[in-house]
Amino acid sequence: MQIAIDGPASAGKSTIAKLVAKKLGYIYCDTGAMYRTVTYMALKDQLPLDDETTILQHLSQLQIRFAPGDPEQRVFMNDEDVTLAIREPDVTNNVSQVAALPGVRTELVERQRDIAAKHDIVMDGRDIGTTVLPHAALKIFMVASVSERANRRYKENVQKGIKTPLATLEAEIAERDRKDSQRKVSPLRQAADAIRIDTTRMTIEEVVAKILALVAEKKQAD
Repeated sequence: MQIAIDGPASAGKSTIAKLVAKKLGYIYCDTGAMYRTVTYMALKDQLPLDDETTILQHLSQLQIRFAPGDPEQRVFMNDEDVTLAIREPDVTNNVSQVAALPGVRTELVERQRDIAAKHDIVMDGRDIGTTVLPHAALKIFMVASVSERANRRYKENVQKGIKTPLATLEAEIAERDRKDSQRKVSPLRQAADAIRIDTTRMTIEEVVAKILALVAEKKQAD
């Protein structure tokens, strides 16, 4: 079974997807972390972020893998643990540009589909239900207000020792929304058959329960 969870930055996709996957015993694929890892690679190797050819050459030699971790899943770029590095502001503020490169998207979508073909999976991102897994059994589109999403990101950053002013985060999230919605390749949009969930005033537990109920309904219907 494939479950696709899409939505804008900091809507709670990854947190919810991880918990849903754990409850169901499914594999969790963090597609956003994959794009962040490519962005981190480009920044680290000082590659021009608009040089698709060069980035793809480096990406062909790059292994991105996930491993269990406590309290969160670990992300590795080859043998380097980049779990925290890919959440730093320099990556966050540039990932939209790298993710908009058609060749990068083509390569990572292929890798994501390969993972999904082998497992029951929960996958989150911005184009999972529309592009990566268009035939997913259940599609969720999660949204929340910009101010609520900025507050969530601020709290996450504080826990990780990242100090970015709340006002700056609000501006960055609004700009990320604009970039993701207007990019030419696989823009952020709700799939026609996706179920919209506004998480602004919902607890994590309430959102997880809602999705698990939808999964149960889907299984019963099938």
